Amino acid sequence: MKNDRSFTAELSSRQLLEIDACTQCGECLKHCPVQDVTGNASVSPPEKIRMFRELIRSTDGLKARLFGTGEAGRMLLDDFTKAVFECTTCGACGQNCPVGIFTQRLWPTLRKEMVKRGLGPVGVQANLPKAITISGNPYDKPSADRYRPWFPEQVRVAERADVAYYAGCTGAYEAQPMVRGDVLVLNAIGTPFTMLPPEEEVCCGFPLFITGQHDLLEDLVKRLVAGYEARGVKTLVCSCPCCVNIMSRDWPAYYGRELPFVIRHITQFVAGAIKEGTLRITKKLKETVIYHDPCYLTRGVGVIEEPREVLRSIPGITVLEFERHGLNSRCCGSGGAARKIFHENAIKMGRLTIDEAVAKKADRLILSCPACYAKVNEAMQGHDKQIRITDIMELVSGLI
Repeated sequence: MKNDRSFTAELSSRQLLEIDACTQCGECLKHCPVQDVTGNASVSPPEKIRMFRELIRSTDGLKARLFGTGEAGRMLLDDFTKAVFECTTCGACGQNCPVGIFTQRLWPTLRKEMVKRGLGPVGVQANLPKAITISGNPYDKPSADRYRPWFPEQVRVAERADVAYYAGCTGAYEAQPMVRGDVLVLNAIGTPFTMLPPEEEVCCGFPLFITGQHDLLEDLVKRLVAGYEARGVKTLVCSCPCCVNIMSRDWPAYYGRELPFVIRHITQFVAGAIKEGTLRITKKLKETVIYHDPCYLTRGVGVIEEPREVLRSIPGITVLEFERHGLNSRCCGSGGAARKIFHENAIKMGRLTIDEAVAKKADRLILSCPACYAKVNEAMQGHDKQIRITDIMELVSGLI
């Protein structure tokens, strides 16, 4: 394929340095969840970088500068596209990279380059822009059903308030016990909170961002920011780590300036309420639980201690840790929009999480991500090991 544009077009100066800095040492292979379940070195982090270096040489290498851009082999392009889209973008490879490559941001950028060339996204990911344009969500579900099936009747939403709650698409359509728990806890805190009407709470843009399909992002972000600003919002609370990640890291760029409100993951908001005494967990839970850190909550925005503070405030509880936790947590298989395409990988990763939780003799596996919630529950089906799975706010809502 003739290269009409540089393969470095989407890369920042830092990312150019990162591509060059990779020593192919293989340290990342010990932490890659795709490697854990496939052992396929052709889709490994260092192999992705090696292939992309070859592509860069075809447009920006010495030969290309002297004699003009050359051909990039179709097999190389196809192999690279598969490798970069099979990744869960969890960022564990970068977290453990000896030279500090920020892969959780690098892989989505390389996906964007493949999309620009018409080589990505893969499979049903290509349907995301149309679904979001028509229905406001990546699942192409009716906007009228965004809240109705799960929203508690006793909870009242203010027309205007300093605090707003964003349910998010995956929570609203695929992890409803999670978002129901969120609003029950927010209601118990007693601080008035507002929400956008279901037809106005559209996708945060993360599915499009992570698959490299960025054309709709500016419009989505500006619509959402305007909606919350009109309601006087000063703090926007959300429980989906992917939503919180793009809101914190990327919304300001697409909005064009600083956001008129701050972003908080719900565990940050609830941990603060517990410290201030506006939320008290009174019921005891004499159970041993194990908490799984979501990739985009820890490595993405650095929220690690707050979920543990919330759990440890429950009387009678014992909280265990996975061998890999916090910044080194293992992806449960749901990330990077890969779970819909590489389903078998995702199920195997989810079962690794289940297996360790069972091996540590936990009574319950606690999650705080809707994609994890949906996929790990799916991985449980037909598995020889079973454990009760509960979202963190679903748990708290039953104890107040």
